[in-house]
Amino acid sequence: MLLLQRTQSMLGGVGNVARNIAALGGRAVLMGLLGQDQAGQEVRNLMRETAGIVDAHVASANRPTICKTRFIAGHQQLVRVDEESPHDLEGEEETALITALDRYLGDCDAVILSDYAKGTLGPKLIETAIARGRALGIPVYVDPKTTDFARYRGATCIAPNLKELAAAAQMPVATDAEVIAAATKVMRAAATDAILATRSEMGMALVEASGAVQLEPARAREVFDVSGAGDTVMAVLALACASGYSLPQAMHLANTAAGIAVSKLGTATVELDELMLELSRDVRDKDWHRAKYYSTEEAETLVRRWKSRGLSVGFTNGCFDVLHAGHIALLAAARAQCDRLIVALNTDRGVRRLKGPERPVNGLTDRSAVIAAVESVDAVISFDEETPIDLIRRLKPDVLVKGGDYTIEGVVGHEVVEANGGRVLLVELVEGRSTTRLIEAIRATPAAPGTRAARASRARSKEDAA
Repeated sequence: MLLLQRTQSMLGGVGNVARNIAALGGRAVLMGLLGQDQAGQEVRNLMRETAGIVDAHVASANRPTICKTRFIAGHQQLVRVDEESPHDLEGEEETALITALDRYLGDCDAVILSDYAKGTLGPKLIETAIARGRALGIPVYVDPKTTDFARYRGATCIAPNLKELAAAAQMPVATDAEVIAAATKVMRAAATDAILATRSEMGMALVEASGAVQLEPARAREVFDVSGAGDTVMAVLALACASGYSLPQAMHLANTAAGIAVSKLGTATVELDELMLELSRDVRDKDWHRAKYYSTEEAETLVRRWKSRGLSVGFTNGCFDVLHAGHIALLAAARAQCDRLIVALNTDRGVRRLKGPERPVNGLTDRSAVIAAVESVDAVISFDEETPIDLIRRLKPDVLVKGGDYTIEGVVGHEVVEANGGRVLLVELVEGRSTTRLIEAIRATPAAPGTRAARASRARSKEDAA
């Protein structure tokens, strides 16, 4: 038995392609068939509510609006119920779609044919869209759902998944060489400029008519839900090319966006700030001292993505000048109470205000690198203000963590977190562990003979004696 707690409606199918285009700042003219029913009206309402989507649908008197209902429990899809009537286009429907195409085509920079094999994309409509688009110099991108790629003859790029490519080419696609050979075969048969094969965890392969081949590894850090990832690829590929990027560059962007999409629940969109954040990891991953270090704006994007997946976010802050066992215990305890943990570090100027002119011992760059290396920590940010209250207001963490030497009322931001439904966690301190005590112990330890400190001390003694 399923107990229904919440329902949510969203544009699916090619509507998800349009949602991704709009989320990335583009304008999508969304065209297809809608039944004259409640579901069709709901689709039109959703389009009106989504900035960047133009409703160019044609009403059908004889077919229902395609509706897919997913039942989800604990972030897992249990079952999907489809309502559809995938029969071929009727003459009036086809004529109306071609009329709508002619009305909007001249104002478009790219055409996407998302073929879900539901009957809307009939042979004449496909041929007309490709011919008229190419005649106007407008590239046409195809997401196929048939073994006969000749249907899309003359398209700019066809983007099958591995299963679709294997079926169309009737060839194996287990290795890079096999994928390239299969793509080359169907590309020639369809007289298309390129084949972009999406290969799930193996990434993507782009084979162009010029003979150029580009292989791109998968970018997903965590695979949460693959629903709609292909829609994201089509949206980013077409939008990037329309913005002046080459096909290989567009593939890189699409592959990056797909990695973001599969980390979310359901047919989620990818937003521009998320894409830019993920692309910045190309540099971040090669730069050890920037690992896990984010600006406040980037951290907001991270938190929004995490929460979209139902993950809880923890937050703690401090100087973390000389890391010791007490710090590690605090961070481990904090991470045990949330799914993702953000640590906010005081800037060097902030540490001096709190601890005096001789601190910090380690600068912010070093402190952030060391904290980032701690397994319990998922993101590191910094703040220069007296308190992290502005960060807490912006990030809205679910769990606010401080040491046991505080009271809940004394924790900065406790009222903000609690007002948002979160909680404050006080972690018991490890006895005898503190940075100040550690620094004092180091200073009190006699320097070993022959060390620079010892030599400097002897030199000063001789000067004093002199």
